[in-house]
Amino acid sequence: MAETPTEPDLSYIASVTRVRAAAGAILRDQAGRVLVVHPTYKEVSEIPGGMVEADESPADACVREIREELGLSLATGPLLCVDWVPPSPPWDGGLMFVFDGGALTSDQIATIRLCPEELDRFDFIEPERLGDVLIPRLARRVAAAVAAIGRGGVYLEDGTAPSTGWRAGP
Repeated sequence: MAETPTEPDLSYIASVTRVRAAAGAILRDQAGRVLVVHPTYKEVSEIPGGMVEADESPADACVREIREELGLSLATGPLLCVDWVPPSPPWDGGLMFVFDGGALTSDQIATIRLCPEELDRFDFIEPERLGDVLIPRLARRVAAAVAAIGRGGVYLEDGTAPSTGWRAGP
C-alpha cells in the first residue's frame, strides 16, 4: 500500500531558524598578495563577494559577485572556509562562505573593471597586513582561508576556529 504524502507542518517551518548567507573569494596576485576591495559605502575594505540571493547557491553567488564587482569571469575553486557569524541586530546570524579564486595573471589583473556604484578601489595586500585594512572578524576569516589553500576547508565561528574544531580534508 502506497503512503500518502503528508502536508508539511507550516507552523514548524515558520519557526525554523533562518540565516543570511554571503560568499566571497580569495584572489591573489602572482606574489601571493590577497585582493581586497573598498566599497563606496563603507570605511573599511573587504574581499570580493556579497550576499547570496534567493534560489542561488553560495558558489553561484561568488561567481556572480566577482563578475559584477570586478568584471572577471572566474569559476570558484575549492571552499576554503565557512564562518558562522552570530546575530548582531538588526542582522540575523549568517554563514559566510569563502572560496579559493586562485592566483590572477597580470593580464587578468589588467582587465579588472570595478563596478563604480559599489567599489572605488582595489589593492593587493600581503597576508600578514590584512588586519590593517579588514575588520578583525574578516581579517581572521581571510587569514584562516589563506592558510587553508591546498589543505582543505575550515569551519569558523565569528572568525575563529571553535575548540570543537572541524577540518575537511587530510
